[in-house]
Amino acid sequence: MSAETENLATGQTPPGTHATAAEVEPGWWIQPKTVWAVALAAAVSFMGIGLVDPIPPAISADLHATPAQTSLLFTSYLLITAVAMFFTSWVSGRIGARNTLLIGLGLIVVFSLASGLAPSVPWIIAFRAVWGLGNALFISTALSTIMSESRNPDGAIVLYESALGVGMALGPLVGGLLGMISWKAPFIGTAVLMAAGFVAILTMLDKSAVEKRHTPVFAAFGAFKKPALLSFGLIAIFYNMAFFVVLAVSPYPLGFGALGIGLTFTGWGVGLALTSVFGAPALSARFKRTTIIASGLVALFIVVALAIFLVNVVPALIALIVVSGLILGVMNTVLTESSMESTDLPRPVASSAYSGIRFLGGAIAPPLATSLGHAFGWSASYVFGTAALIVAIVLVFSLHGPLSAANKPHDREVVAG
Repeated sequence: MSAETENLATGQTPPGTHATAAEVEPGWWIQPKTVWAVALAAAVSFMGIGLVDPIPPAISADLHATPAQTSLLFTSYLLITAVAMFFTSWVSGRIGARNTLLIGLGLIVVFSLASGLAPSVPWIIAFRAVWGLGNALFISTALSTIMSESRNPDGAIVLYESALGVGMALGPLVGGLLGMISWKAPFIGTAVLMAAGFVAILTMLDKSAVEKRHTPVFAAFGAFKKPALLSFGLIAIFYNMAFFVVLAVSPYPLGFGALGIGLTFTGWGVGLALTSVFGAPALSARFKRTTIIASGLVALFIVVALAIFLVNVVPALIALIVVSGLILGVMNTVLTESSMESTDLPRPVASSAYSGIRFLGGAIAPPLATSLGHAFGWSASYVFGTAALIVAIVLVFSLHGPLSAANKPHDREVVAG
């Protein structure tokens, strides 16, 4: 075999030549078995989030709770998720990624089932909080595992965000169908799906995958000393406020039953999945990441602002929800790529820090936006969403310097033992 042929076979670049990313990196879909195992479990995990989305109105009616009270189902879950995520890199460094993923999925199985059997809203809120702990252990570790084991880190993020989109697309449909039986059924369905994810990780992810490493307990907080990661994290907080206004508030003004809400958010999730897989890579190949983020925030602002005036026109609101999914798919992928690739931090630390701060916005928005909508009309909830997006847009232009780090690649450090 000639040297040139050997280099092509092994993917090595001959001395004195410069291969493009397309020549060196395989397609995002060409991944090892371990990556697909984690991606499958991630899709199932995000499906579990979508399963719950169609049922808050039914919980309000059956358990005599206000919309603000049922919105705490999102807040307790996301707040614990956010706080716990700051420590997931330390946990996975101590016990290994595989064990961390399994413990996270195990907690989700137990406490999603407990939520379905709960007698009142306060109990569901409490069980959702522990569910959020399992979610933190799983999601942050899943992202870093997929990236660490992948042959193509940027492609791995596309795969991860695609799993999010597929889960979000199928979850509301399954949740809507199960919600026709009872609001309890989607919670129980989530437990079954998470059990399937647990089996996938147990059987398909090698014990040797992603070696243990010493990570300081507060490493994720130290990661915010990196201006780029802190800047993307701040933007993500306000972006995710708008994200969860669409996700958590919109079921109420739609006025549908569980199946109608489920079908609407299936369309939303399909759009999110498609642009995660196809839209984000296509745009990233032509434009700077910072340009895509700024444009995406402006586009999302327009959609949410239109919802203020069209909230009572149900066909128009459905269209806006679906269009928002198209924008969110691009934004999720490009923001995650930017935060993970704009610093030289180890991936578990970067993932832990970014995932934690990202979910803070999701924890803050539902109770505030739902309370505003319940008190002043649902238009007020979308006013809250547009205000959050204005802050995010201002941050993009104010922090242009550190954000520009996302437009060039970085080598990663290894955490010292």
